Amino acid sequence: MILFSHPTGNANARQAALGLSEAGLLGELWTALAWDETCGLGRCLPKGWRAQLARRAWPIAVRGRLRTAPWRELGRLLSGRAGLQTLIAHERGPFCVDAVFAQLDRRVARRLGDGTAWTGVYAYEDGAATSFRAAQEVGMARIYDLPIGYWRAGQVIYREEAERVPEWAATLTGIRDSAEKLARKDQELALADLVVVASTFTKKTLAGAPAVAKPVVVIPYGAPEPVGIKPAQSLAPQKLRVLFAGSLTQRKGLSYLIEAVRSLGPRIELTLLGAMTGHDCHPVEEAVRRFRWLPSLPHAEVLAEMARHDVLVFPSLFEGFGLVILEAMAQGTPVITTPHTAGPDLIEDGIDGYLVPIRDAAAIAARLEGLLRDRALLDAMSDAARRKAATFSWRTYRQCLAATVSAELERARS
Repeated sequence: MILFSHPTGNANARQAALGLSEAGLLGELWTALAWDETCGLGRCLPKGWRAQLARRAWPIAVRGRLRTAPWRELGRLLSGRAGLQTLIAHERGPFCVDAVFAQLDRRVARRLGDGTAWTGVYAYEDGAATSFRAAQEVGMARIYDLPIGYWRAGQVIYREEAERVPEWAATLTGIRDSAEKLARKDQELALADLVVVASTFTKKTLAGAPAVAKPVVVIPYGAPEPVGIKPAQSLAPQKLRVLFAGSLTQRKGLSYLIEAVRSLGPRIELTLLGAMTGHDCHPVEEAVRRFRWLPSLPHAEVLAEMARHDVLVFPSLFEGFGLVILEAMAQGTPVITTPHTAGPDLIEDGIDGYLVPIRDAAAIAARLEGLLRDRALLDAMSDAARRKAATFSWRTYRQCLAATVSAELERARS
């Protein structure tokens, strides 16, 4: 039986745990904070808190296996709400996200060493080093989920970007990672028996890892169901409704989208959907004043917002997958993205979306201009995007992941 660990329980982690449960492989599921939406306490909380906690709800099928270590995560959420930035400062604050990951990692390690006959542990980047060492000591299989590209490849891009557009450097939080944190990432890789990634781009970045002499398996994520019929096109056909979804950072290539939009003038209606990252970044502050900005929405409303737009632009410089790509496509919204995402695994360029080079505002503008001029092409791309997304299901992801983990456990026993 597998001991599964993820601090925050995002969409792919919930589906991974569910897949292991459906295959009879899940022993325990460890997370920082879990939420039961049927709890009577929820009705007493403000709407914002209910929405925040709803993201920590795990599938009903796995709740009987849940174990939590909630205190640092609660401290992080409360500190963020109260504006106590020193308590959640990058790597230093007692309630920073790194502290949340580390606490859960230690708790899982203690559980692995208590004599229970686990067959393996499944853990994620930044939350696996201690538990993997504990698992190695007792001969358990160690499965590592890497949800974003390998850090050495990312650091090269971050440094280049800080030099190219220094005014956006404050949003590149990854460039502030300490040597100790980066060393732990390599320790996790070295201790893993199997590495699971979601895109061929992530797998390619591992070519620069110092010692990854182990299988790396690509299992793409799944698409949600469409939320309904896509709304009719704008009554003003000379305008294009463009959406960006993701944290407002330069890692996502945001400055290049804004440059492209400015070059096309009032013909583009841009919506920015995502939280601000970093402090004292004037271009981000200017962008949220100039364009329509939605800091956060419940997931169902995110999908509805995608359906209301003509195209999603996701010009990320460094990604692991970019789940918003599939989510938008499932709503019939074609996507313009880069090869540094799962785009090459999902999109047939010019048919159901576009692939453009990273850092290329002109290429983004050219694709938007083409869709402005050719509404028939936009309609065809919308239909093709929806059809393509339908071929990527969460059920398939769960089944592939469970089969991969089962095969690794068999190999470890042999």
